[in-house]
Amino acid sequence: MKRSVPPADGSHARRDAPPPAPKQGQGVVRVLTDRNFGPYLVGNLASNCGSWFQNIAQALLLYRLTHSTMLVAVANFAQFAGVLILAPWAGRVADRFDRRKLLLVVQVASLVVALTLTLVAYAGGDDVPVIMGAALLLGLGTAFATPSMQALVPGLIRREDMPTAVAMNTVTFTLARSVGPVLGALVVANWGIPAAFAVNASSYVILILALLVVRPRSTGPRPATGRSTLRATWRSLRTDQTVVLLLAVVACVAISGDPVNTLTPALATQVFHLRDTTVGILIGAFGLGSVVAAFVRQPDDIRRLAALMTVMGAATIAVGLSVDLAMALVAFFVAGFGFLSTQTAATVRLQMRVSEAERGRAMALWSMAWLGTRPLASLVDGAIASMAGVRAAAAAMALPVLLGSVLVLAVFRRPTPSATIEPASLGQEERL
Repeated sequence: MKRSVPPADGSHARRDAPPPAPKQGQGVVRVLTDRNFGPYLVGNLASNCGSWFQNIAQALLLYRLTHSTMLVAVANFAQFAGVLILAPWAGRVADRFDRRKLLLVVQVASLVVALTLTLVAYAGGDDVPVIMGAALLLGLGTAFATPSMQALVPGLIRREDMPTAVAMNTVTFTLARSVGPVLGALVVANWGIPAAFAVNASSYVILILALLVVRPRSTGPRPATGRSTLRATWRSLRTDQTVVLLLAVVACVAISGDPVNTLTPALATQVFHLRDTTVGILIGAFGLGSVVAAFVRQPDDIRRLAALMTVMGAATIAVGLSVDLAMALVAFFVAGFGFLSTQTAATVRLQMRVSEAERGRAMALWSMAWLGTRPLASLVDGAIASMAGVRAAAAAMALPVLLGSVLVLAVFRRPTPSATIEPASLGQEERL
């Protein structure tokens, strides 16, 4: 149940009502071959894969230079701190300006940073301050790009294809998470860390070309004033219990997913006594689980959503308890499955629930929950690993998603006498 909130356009249709679902298979083909969404998807996939090349090379370089899990965590903090700090302004910018042009500017700036890091690495000038500085600058680009990238999707596709488009957009992250780390580790092992940085720089070029090709349709008027509409957005979303819960789910899942970024170098070398490039296989197993989840029906009721969050938490604990590489790969695969299933369900629902005028800022809140929590999670994860060991850190980082599953059940089972039950298409109190 939730309180009825009138849509921004003044109509009384449910703002979050999912559009008619196309037949399975037909919708995917139509989305993939769409003149606008197809190139965008290719560019986004390339960019996400490049980011994993960057992440793998960055983590391995720092670990080789310092042998410190904490400094790997600090680099992750630098990379995503901009999202946490700048998200409110990035969302306002995404709602005020042409999102496609804004993304082009951000991607060109990020390309310059990535190329500079590549040249410095080839020249042998790579050290901790250089890596941290590049991570921070690329993170600032991510802060402004993420709300615009997410909010651009509805303008590229027909409304009836939106659930499929949002899910396929999420698949680009999961495919990148599956393929990027493995290929990144192979590139590092065979051609060195500078080559992985070069691949990341090339990925920005592909996304820039895709953005030059697409032509988003107009999706309605933009806010005339930033400050007042930002307050209105906060008021609107704050009174919507389901929106707040969806953002909480995204944050819990993101925090509990941090071990795959922060702990894998230490797991590979200290726990399993293997080469550091084994990190690519570990992260790849997590990504493979996410890819499998992308082709499974996403949870649409609280029991399934809470169950999958519990599965992810249990698998994250199993990562810390793993006695060998095979057990860790299975645990990472299961964790990846739960990770993608819950994140996709929450993101699709959030996209469908907000109006176009609010979408940029709503997705800025999403980026704070999804990416902005990662720097804090990385610092906590790295600190626990330094003080109590990698296994204890993995177990501790499972707590947010396990507590989140309890929160989901508690919120939707709590009676709300003053709330108005939505008309029927969700059908039951426990449907999201």
